[in-house]
Amino acid sequence: MAIITISRELAALGDETAHELAKLLDYRFVDKQALEERIKSYGVMGRKFEKYDERKPSFWASLSQDRDDYLHYLKTAIFTEAEEGSCVFIGRGTSVIFRDVPGVITVFLVAPFEIRIQRVKSYFHCDDKRARQILDQSDRDRTGFHRYFFDVEWKDPGNYHLALNTGYLHPAISAEIIKNLRDHSISPETESLNCARLKELILGQQVKHHVMYEREIPIHFLEALVAHNVVTLYGVANSQSLVEAALTAAKEAAPSTAVQSEIQVVQEFSVMP
Repeated sequence: MAIITISRELAALGDETAHELAKLLDYRFVDKQALEERIKSYGVMGRKFEKYDERKPSFWASLSQDRDDYLHYLKTAIFTEAEEGSCVFIGRGTSVIFRDVPGVITVFLVAPFEIRIQRVKSYFHCDDKRARQILDQSDRDRTGFHRYFFDVEWKDPGNYHLALNTGYLHPAISAEIIKNLRDHSISPETESLNCARLKELILGQQVKHHVMYEREIPIHFLEALVAHNVVTLYGVANSQSLVEAALTAAKEAAPSTAVQSEIQVVQEFSVMP
């Protein structure tokens, strides 16, 4: 199994390239709509997460528990989609979420600003001024989203395996280039490592979900990282008893895996509901 993530500037032919690539490789195409449907299947209303979707949250939204819920369900949906087989993801921070996972290729698509303006004018039937406003807002939103949630510079080509200028490349040609990279960098051994690492990521999400959403133990900023058959819990708790409760719940969710805690105890710590 292999995973390809497509990050893109607005009007850099991201959807078109991703569709061409998925068709060329016979991979599943996973976009915003597919992830939203997956999140809804968990019984979660996606509407409350709109303020976080590929944008930096406002000050008050950044202090809300909704922020952590958004990232948890987004990751869960992404890992579940990936588990179903080789796929092409577009946006949603997937290049960072899958960072350092074997069998993943990350791609960034750009285009000259003037070409993007012409494409936006054609798509939205607007003038130059409005097209510039749309592009500027999109770039600010995506930059803020990646800085806030993942602490990365979205436009830094060093964060990707491949960057392509689609101002001069047809989506079909871009797809061929990406396929060529995949053919030369993904081996059966890499695909096997990909499957193993994905299982660890999924287990980590399952542990976190059990602790926070089923047992409702209030560990702030909880993360459950799995490596070498060990689950390590990170986060902030108000008391040692909550840490112990989280460890017990984690062992319930991963009974065949060792569990340890790196949760910090900070009394009277809280976030907005």
